[in-house]
Amino acid sequence: DKTFEFEKKRNRPERYDRNVTEDTLKAIKKIDKIRSTREAEHINKRLKPNKQKIFKSAITELDQHISLIKAPGSQQQDSEKMKVLVSSNKSVQNEAMEE
Repeated sequence: DKTFEFEKKRNRPERYDRNVTEDTLKAIKKIDKIRSTREAEHINKRLKPNKQKIFKSAITELDQHISLIKAPGSQQQDSEKMKVLVSSNKSVQNEAMEE
């Protein structure tokens, strides 16, 4: 890996060269950028399973306490409306097929 080659110590000091110094400084910026993105990806990978657990627990909590969100009477009315809408849609489709 090039990052390890960059960081390893040399046995003898190199002579100062302006171009090498410039390239080294550019490389340091790139290496820092790559390192930070890898760290962020690693953190996201570790947090991913926990997100699913939180989502599942939120769904179960909503299922248990749905009455706090909606009034009990409105839940029954919604289900009755859905049944009526489905039956009317089927009759419209049947009429279209007969023609």
